[in-house]
Amino acid sequence: MYRIMLVDDEENILNALRRLLAARPLHEAGEQKKYTVEIFSAPAKALRRAEDTAFDLVVSDYRMPEMDGVVFLKAFRQLQSEAVRIILSGYADLDGLIGAINEAQIYRFIAKPWNDFELKAAVAQALDYRRLQLENQRLADEVRAQRGIITRQEFELRRLEQESPGITRVNWGPDGSVIMDEDLETGAAPTKTWLNTTK
Repeated sequence: MYRIMLVDDEENILNALRRLLAARPLHEAGEQKKYTVEIFSAPAKALRRAEDTAFDLVVSDYRMPEMDGVVFLKAFRQLQSEAVRIILSGYADLDGLIGAINEAQIYRFIAKPWNDFELKAAVAQALDYRRLQLENQRLADEVRAQRGIITRQEFELRRLEQESPGITRVNWGPDGSVIMDEDLETGAAPTKTWLNTTK
C-alpha cells in the first residue's frame, strides 16, 4: 500500500486527481498498485500532516496563494527527504521549473491540463522508484549492521523513522520534562512527563 499526498489550492483539481488515482490503478508485476490518497488545499496543513505520517509520494501544484509549490516541496523535503516529489503547473514558468528541480529536487514536472494515462504512468514510475530507494536503503543498512558500522538499534531507529516520521524525536521542556505532541497542536498547557534518569 502506497501513501500519496496531493496538494492544490483548487478543490476540483484535488478531487479530479483523487478520482483518477482511485480508478483502475496501474499494475505492477501482475498486482494492482493500491494507493491511500490524502488531499490538502492548504500547504501548511499538508506540512503538519507530514510531520507524523510517512508518504511515499507528494504531488503539488506550482502556483498556490499561501506558498508556491517549490517552497512547499522544499519544506516537505526537510521533513521527508526520501519521499518522491512531483510538481504540477499550468504555467510555462522556466525559472520556477528550474527552482523546483534544483531546490526541491523534484522527480518529475507534469503540465496542466494533464493526460490521464501519462499522469498515472508518472505516479506508477515514481512509486517504483520509491520502492527501489527503500529496498536499497534497507539492504545497505543491513550490511552496515552486519559489519558493525551501525548498531541494530540505529538500524531499527532508521526503519521506524521511515515508517512514522518524527517518532524518534523527543520534545524536551526547559525543566527536563517531555512535552507531548498533542499539547503543541491544541495549545493546551503542556502535559509533562518526567523521566527517571537515576538508577
